[in-house]
Amino acid sequence: MIDIKFLRENPDVVKENIKKKFQDAKLPLVDEVIKLDEELRANKKMADDLRANRNKISKTIGMLMGQKKFEEAEEAKKLVARQAEELAACEAKETELSEKVNNIMMVIPNIIDPTVPVGKDDSENVEVERFGEPRVPDFEIPYHSDIMETFNGIDLDSARRVAGNGFYYLMGDIARLHSAVISYARDFMIDRGFTYCIPPFMIRSNVVTGVMSFAEMDAMMYKIEGEDLYLIGTSEHSMIGKFIDQIIPESTLPQTLTSYSPCFRKEKGAHGIEERGVYRIHQFEKQEMIVVCKPEESPIWFNKLWQNTVDLFRTLDIPVRTLECCSGDLADLKVKSIDVEAWSPRQKKYFEVGSCSNLGDAQARRLKIRVKGDDGKIYLAHTLNNTVVAPPRMLIAFLENNLNQDGSVNIPLALRPYMGGKEVIVPKK
Repeated sequence: MIDIKFLRENPDVVKENIKKKFQDAKLPLVDEVIKLDEELRANKKMADDLRANRNKISKTIGMLMGQKKFEEAEEAKKLVARQAEELAACEAKETELSEKVNNIMMVIPNIIDPTVPVGKDDSENVEVERFGEPRVPDFEIPYHSDIMETFNGIDLDSARRVAGNGFYYLMGDIARLHSAVISYARDFMIDRGFTYCIPPFMIRSNVVTGVMSFAEMDAMMYKIEGEDLYLIGTSEHSMIGKFIDQIIPESTLPQTLTSYSPCFRKEKGAHGIEERGVYRIHQFEKQEMIVVCKPEESPIWFNKLWQNTVDLFRTLDIPVRTLECCSGDLADLKVKSIDVEAWSPRQKKYFEVGSCSNLGDAQARRLKIRVKGDDGKIYLAHTLNNTVVAPPRMLIAFLENNLNQDGSVNIPLALRPYMGGKEVIVPKK
């Protein structure tokens, strides 16, 4: 969410930004919110004047009573009562106008970074860099769930009976591999100076609307019936929510946290949830990283965050590339975003395994996350987030890139301590 003052002073900049995001239907909202904001400020001035005048008259009542000017005092009391009614009407109008302004500001997209490429959707994202040499072995690589089945490592049929499509049971070595990757990712981030955290897996609606757009909320979040609670779609939600309504001493920044959580997503509007696979699912686990920092430091942290993911995947012998997300592919709160994609030898292409985002002060403005500088000044923090790993999707890349012709899977050196020292896992059938 951008600053209303910025919009008021730079309406053309805001409109141009909306055009770059190919959301022209939102262009009239800029003029509408400016008009409402003018009305709101005029209403506030009227209310302030009424309060000041009422206080002034109230002081004279006591003086008039002391002078035994009872009739004049009674007239003054009547005037105070009338102005109290006018003030109440102004305050009600202020509440109404404030809500209208806030609702519109919540859907006007954040100002994107000037370096973001302009494009309509993810098909126009721009490759930045590749890490590791993509390879295609001289034997056929099975579909990922078929690889898992050779280890007796997945049971989708039972999951469908228990919960429906988009769920899974992981078993044996595959389940162990899943947990090993999460544990390794945790320690990897701790070694890079991040504080490990396990957050709440449910959050209130004011946190939900503070961390994402309404469109994202509708497409992703599961609501707990009868409660003001939602299941998290990623631990970023509750981790950023940790700082809601807080004034953080500048000396404690940056706050660098890495968090584990299960994640729950409706995947509303997502087509092709694969019944026999685990690429797009309703439930998964993830290791996340978030940063709360000073505004001038967020570009530096942005580059550090996506590099962490790249480095981790390379220690697991998985080639990756980074993609700069174009303007039309950015969620409304994001200033800049880079996706990390892993190489799939089976598909002979890359696919997304993580996303790194700088949200500027958008989340901080919504959640009132403020910083108190050494000079005593209060300002909004910047927030960033990035995926460390999100199995089981990450397992797809792992299995394909470490698969041998005999069906066994190599365990890279970095992961062996988390797999009981195993150098390879062998299929059961």
